[in-house]
Amino acid sequence: MDAMLPPLLLVGCGNMGGAMLDGWLKEGLAPSFIIDRHRPSVPAPHHLVRSADEVPDSFHPGMIVLATKPQKVDAVMTAIAPFALRAPVLSVLAGRRAGDLTDCLTDALPAGSPMPLVIRAMPNTPSSVGQGMSVCYAPPAATAAQRALCTRLLRAVGDVAWIEHEDEMDAVTAISGSGPAYVFLLAELLEEAGIAEGLPPDLARQIARQTVAGAGALMVRSGVDAATLRRNVTSPGGTTQKALDVLMAPDAWPATLSAAIRAAARRSRELSGALPVS
Repeated sequence: MDAMLPPLLLVGCGNMGGAMLDGWLKEGLAPSFIIDRHRPSVPAPHHLVRSADEVPDSFHPGMIVLATKPQKVDAVMTAIAPFALRAPVLSVLAGRRAGDLTDCLTDALPAGSPMPLVIRAMPNTPSSVGQGMSVCYAPPAATAAQRALCTRLLRAVGDVAWIEHEDEMDAVTAISGSGPAYVFLLAELLEEAGIAEGLPPDLARQIARQTVAGAGALMVRSGVDAATLRRNVTSPGGTTQKALDVLMAPDAWPATLSAAIRAAARRSRELSGALPVS
């Protein structure tokens, strides 16, 4: 049996922070502090506080997890900076680069303080049901043990992968971060098309949702690549082939989905300051 997770300082416990906390509680979490202004309670022996100022100076977390809204994080950096001298920071904030957060912490610390360590991760919303995809980036100063702890924390809510270059996080954001919305749109359009073809709305919704969910589960559990699975469903000259002839036309899904990913990746770069806002 794995050892209990070390004590954590969780900053923000909304949808993503709450999903991660639920996973950690199931795995076993040493007494931790959760900073959140809206959550009503956390189970004992953990402590819920409304601001970082309420966390005792004597607390030594194994890791600080930033899960607040990106636009609000600057306000808490000064308060959590002293703890960042004791533990690495794992940020799950979209559009905030590790170096930017490191600079914010450094500015809040006395001159001559050691450099804080910030590791960046991009989880997605299926983390709320334990089926998330998290991609992580660590600067060269991160140790193997620190990377391993990040992997363990994020594996509590799904699968985990690492990238070696932070610039790749923009494509990650466009595919896995935003990707659930694309899948939900597919289910939405399948439902609408079913209704247009004469199906009762409840039935159209049921078969659209379960078809998307079932196809995803089959792809993950079978380990077969998506193109092979697609071909396995497609009989030459059959109904699926006729539909794919439309969807796979050069100006249909191959072009529009690629354009959508490029737009999302560009917006990620704009939010991080790597590109000017267009």
